[in-house]
Amino acid sequence: MNRFLDDLRTQRWDDHRYYHHSRINQALHLVSAISFLVAYAWLWIDPVVSALIAWLVSMTSRQAGHFFFEPRGYDAINQVTHAYKEDVKVGYNLRRKVVLMALWAAAPLLLATAPGLFGLLPVHEGWGGYVRQVGALWLAIGIGGLLFRTVHLFFLRDVRTGLVWLAKIVTDPVNDIRLYHRAPLHLLRGQWMDPGHPSHG
Repeated sequence: MNRFLDDLRTQRWDDHRYYHHSRINQALHLVSAISFLVAYAWLWIDPVVSALIAWLVSMTSRQAGHFFFEPRGYDAINQVTHAYKEDVKVGYNLRRKVVLMALWAAAPLLLATAPGLFGLLPVHEGWGGYVRQVGALWLAIGIGGLLFRTVHLFFLRDVRTGLVWLAKIVTDPVNDIRLYHRAPLHLLRGQWMDPGHPSHG
């Protein structure tokens, strides 16, 4: 258990120090984290609504921070290139995220052009039915994306690494609130980039 927790701290630290230099990205992660917690709570009430919240608010704000605001040049703080960070990323690096987000964007288009997904689902009735089927498909993509990368890591690394990554992803909202709750205040003070990261303690 101690080794599992040590690995979890290491994955969290690497994710923070390599991919969260921009205060805008950090603030968007705060928005994402709060909305993910709402989605987690709604999962017990209506999983489809939970998926709509998670993808439309949580994931879009989170990935917008990475794609549009996080610098991709040489990382002078960690003394590594962006290519190096992409290679050592345990979870979804930017290349893998493009594939995941493409699947997300394709789901509503596919349902609009092929209602019922070629007989796999009942044909939706009205706008409300269409939205609920999109939410259900997004829920499947989300769960599938988590399980796929977890099992993929079993073979690329080892079982513990995959399980640690899964634990990290599921608990990221709480950890992000802890790390980035002051990001909006830093932005109001005009600080666009995190000046540095403390040593891994």
